[in-house]
Formats: sequence, C-alpha cells, structure tokens
Amino acid sequence: MNGKGREVSCKEINNRTGRIVNVLLTMYSVLSVGCAAPHVPSRIIYEDPVNFVRLEEDSEVLPEWPPSHHSHPFTIEPEKMRAILSGLKVQEHWIALQRWLRGESPLVPAFTDEELDLLSVRLSEALEEAKDNERVTFYLSQPQTFARRIITTGGLYVHGMELHILLGNWRIIYGIPAYGMIYDRRYPMRPTAAKGFDLIFQPSDAVIPMKSSLLDGILANAKDELIIDLTKLDPPDPKVSLIGSCMNHESPC
Repeated sequence: MNGKGREVSCKEINNRTGRIVNVLLTMYSVLSVGCAAPHVPSRIIYEDPVNFVRLEEDSEVLPEWPPSHHSHPFTIEPEKMRAILSGLKVQEHWIALQRWLRGESPLVPAFTDEELDLLSVRLSEALEEAKDNERVTFYLSQPQTFARRIITTGGLYVHGMELHILLGNWRIIYGIPAYGMIYDRRYPMRPTAAKGFDLIFQPSDAVIPMKSSLLDGILANAKDELIIDLTKLDPPDPKVSLIGSCMNHESPC
C-alpha cells in the first residue's frame, strides 16, 4: 500500500474512532441523567449528624384541586404527639402458616424513648410550619460502621382531622452502595428493602380502615400506613358531658 492509501486509511480509522467515542459519550450522558435520583424540594426543620426532620413537597397534592390539599399548618402539642407516637406498634409480618404454628408475633414499640424525645418536639414544630402542599418526613439512624447503619424512616401529614402516618423503614440495616447513591436519606418514606412488618396503633378504635390490594398483602405493604382519627383521641370535656347528661335527664343536675 502506498503512502496516500495509508493516509486515507488512517483518516477513516480516526473518523470512526471519533464517532464511536461520541456515541459512547452520548449514551453515558443519557444514562447518567436517566439514573440520577430526582431532586425532592424540602425544608429542614431539624438536623444533626445522624437524624433529620424536614418538610418536603407532596407530589400527590394538586394546586388546582383544593380537596387534595393538606390541613397545614396544623397544631399538635408535643405531649399529644408523644402519646400518638407511643401508640404506634410494629408487628413482624408472618404468613398464615407461621401464625398457625407460632401464634401471633409480638407487638414492639415503633420508637425508643430517645426517639420519642426527638420526634415529639420536632414533628410538632414541622406540622406548625408545614404548607398545605407539604408533608413531614423523618430519618433516624444508628451508625454501625463507616458504610452501614440501622435506619427508621417515615412521614406524616394531616388531612381534615385525619393524621396519616407511614413507616418507610423500621430498624433496617442499610449498607451504603459502592457507587455512593444514598437513597435512604433522599426518600425517607420509601422502603430500602422489602417490608416485613405491620404498623399498628393503639387504641385501635381511632384507626380508620384502609383498602389495600392482594399484592400489598403478599409483600407486607398493606399495613405500613395508618390513618388516625384525631377526634377520637381527645377525651370528652367533663363539663360538656355533664350538660349533655342533664339535658337527656340521665343524671341529676
């Protein structure tokens, strides 16, 4: 092959190589954008090196549809919030055969005393500052190693006089992936692993039943969210009860 032929051949190789590199770079850019976690607009209410409570926009709230708006800001005193959180129990989800062989799994408090101290105050503050298109989320973690931690995460919001509480993770061991994408802190209301627990509230008569699919039941996702009727948590005013009894002639006045 003469010199001119070699020159043309080299140019063709360089052109092809350049095109291949451009295609690969384009594919990398597309994949990078496609795999990137979407940003969730949020406002920090409280944060320390291992925990946080924040407000984030709820994508299910539609600005043009007022019935979808939450009843925020909303006031729940820290003492009442602590009582509500203390009423939350977690029960390991067992299939029918396990329950038949072993009975019902035990109820365990969803939060420790230290967690209740933190959440009761900070969640109350968050609800008072929340907008009608925001929900409150929380993240609690206990570092085990540099790349592993035990996490409990979730969120809540108020709609009318109904308090919606969802537990995304409960005492799950989370290992930070090698590529560094930390999903547990980005999305507190999303599970990082298959859920194996049911969320229960006591007193049970304050819980509003929810519909769930058969698939949710199989995956143990049917009972990870609760709707609590706040009107059933406040004891009746003795004076009001007495007046009502008098009017109905149920007792002497």
